Amino acid sequence: MSIRSAGILLYRRSAENGLELWIAHMGGPFWARKDQHAWSIPKGEFADDEDPLVAARREFTEEIGSPPPDAEYHLLGIFRQPSGKLITAFAAEAPAFQPEEVVSNTFPMEWPKGSGSIKEFPEIDDAQWIDEATARTKLVKGQLPIVDALVAHLNA
Repeated sequence: MSIRSAGILLYRRSAENGLELWIAHMGGPFWARKDQHAWSIPKGEFADDEDPLVAARREFTEEIGSPPPDAEYHLLGIFRQPSGKLITAFAAEAPAFQPEEVVSNTFPMEWPKGSGSIKEFPEIDDAQWIDEATARTKLVKGQLPIVDALVAHLNA
């Protein structure tokens, strides 16, 4: 059975940059010095009996440190990642969304590897509005179909 995650892709339209997406840089030592294909939509796992949008809103809050905005959320689809994980992605237009800071929950990890020392790392260490073209170079490749689905939704 595949691991299932639910996430939210916020978007806004800017006169200067066109379509902008709210994306997050993954935390921890593996991603620390990476920028290209090291960003994600805010997302997280959910249980079989849980509503995916409820889970997506919870995970957004945990990873960003503030709740997603009150907005009309649209299901973009379910996207299989190279790992086999399935992401149920929702989108909402949120032009005014701008938290004062990003404060993510953390995860424990042995670091340095093999040291026996367990350290806590943030799941997300940065999040910001990025124009669509740049976001496509920053997002992990498996999530690019989510952006394609958003663009198709906006052009429908």
